[in-house]
Amino acid sequence: MASLWITFAFLAVAIFLAIRSTRGKKMNLEQWAVGGRGFGTVFVFLLLAGEFFTTFTFLGGSGMIYQVGSPAYYVLAYMTLAYVFSYYLLPPIWRYAKEHGIVSISDFFRFKYNSSSLGLLVSIVGIIASVPVVVLQLKGLGIIVSETSYGMISPTLAVWFGTIAVTVYVMISGIHGAAWTAIIKDITIIAVVVFLGLYLPYHYYGGIEPMFHAVQAAKPAHLSFPDSGQSLSWVISTVLMTAVGFYMQPGLFAAALSAKSEKVFRRNTIVMPLYTLLLMFVFFVGYTALLQVPGLKGAEGDLSLLRLSIQTFDPWFIGVIGGVGLLTALVPTSVILLTIGTLFAKNVYQPLLKPSNESQVAKVAKWTVPVVSLISVYFVINGGNALYALLLMSFSLITQLFPSLVFSLLPTNRINKHGAIWGILVGVATVAYLTISGTTISSLLPGFPQAAKDLNSGLIALFANVVVMLLISALTANRAAENKPLSTESY
Repeated sequence: MASLWITFAFLAVAIFLAIRSTRGKKMNLEQWAVGGRGFGTVFVFLLLAGEFFTTFTFLGGSGMIYQVGSPAYYVLAYMTLAYVFSYYLLPPIWRYAKEHGIVSISDFFRFKYNSSSLGLLVSIVGIIASVPVVVLQLKGLGIIVSETSYGMISPTLAVWFGTIAVTVYVMISGIHGAAWTAIIKDITIIAVVVFLGLYLPYHYYGGIEPMFHAVQAAKPAHLSFPDSGQSLSWVISTVLMTAVGFYMQPGLFAAALSAKSEKVFRRNTIVMPLYTLLLMFVFFVGYTALLQVPGLKGAEGDLSLLRLSIQTFDPWFIGVIGGVGLLTALVPTSVILLTIGTLFAKNVYQPLLKPSNESQVAKVAKWTVPVVSLISVYFVINGGNALYALLLMSFSLITQLFPSLVFSLLPTNRINKHGAIWGILVGVATVAYLTISGTTISSLLPGFPQAAKDLNSGLIALFANVVVMLLISALTANRAAENKPLSTESY
């Protein structure tokens, strides 16, 4: 029971901060969604760089090491590359968004391409791509609460309890609560992750180097890239695909818009790549668990960190791990849910039903949150995917927004709304087909070299997207004034 009480204490503190963060603020849609664009370097850092410490990092990182070994290192590479991209990508986006009062990625596309239809499409893609990430976080939350309660709470009950908590949390505080809670989350998770990553290898093997020697002797395949499947070419192609799609995630895009100046991004870029190195400590836990908690199959690998901790530490410390793990689900899930609510209210509800005032839009945005939460719970309970598989599926979808966004930032945009719409549609349809059918480059092109066959199949969708986007834009180039920005009143 001690572990459970400590875990719930973390939740109580988070809810208290959420309520307190809204004091003295008129919670209109802009305050709720992007904090009135008033966040400084620290808060934006916590919402951008700090948000990679989610339940995936906490459980999925060690779980992927446990399941497949070295291919997990793609996470370190793609995050570092994404942060480098942000130095050039985010400032022009922020400037344009501030000038036009934009609070979501859908608004950005709508204004840039003078197209409400494109804004609607981006909203739908953003919502669909975000649901797997919410599922990932809630699935991780259920695992954390159930395991750290020593089985007293079932995973299903834990998911329901966590979903209710995060829904109330988001509706009350919006992004303000996420920003304040992120301070506690990042301080505590860094302390816990570094401690576990150093203590567990020394406790069981006498050090990190002896741990790797033991893994090399027992499971050498976990310390090298396979010759096929998740080989080096898969890693490189996955790094590129996920890096370009990183800031296309609606939650991260909205978090970037909360900055009070573009200098915030450049300051953060200096330290963001270094911050990702903390993930190595999670990997050390995965390697330690490989021999100390044998027998976890498939998606059960996500349990490796918690199972190893439970057999090593006293219940009170398991409660601390559970509380910190709960925050890794609560903070990013709240940002994603409020972003989905904003996308639906601003780019689906408002253009179609044309409400008379902004307060109605804000109300719809908030009440979208419980609806999406319930949909996500359904997939959590009925899905068995490993956490890293859910993350990759989401990236394959959201990356389809990247090509038309990059073209829109160029001095002369040769892509029009027709090309952008059809490129995204074809890219998303290709991802859906590949996912449902299980088709890979290897099955499509069996005669190709193995390195080519192992490329991430999401690149097929991205390639199809770009080709169609360029072709349709060229064919419709004679239509005048396609990309003249909309006024803030136009829908």
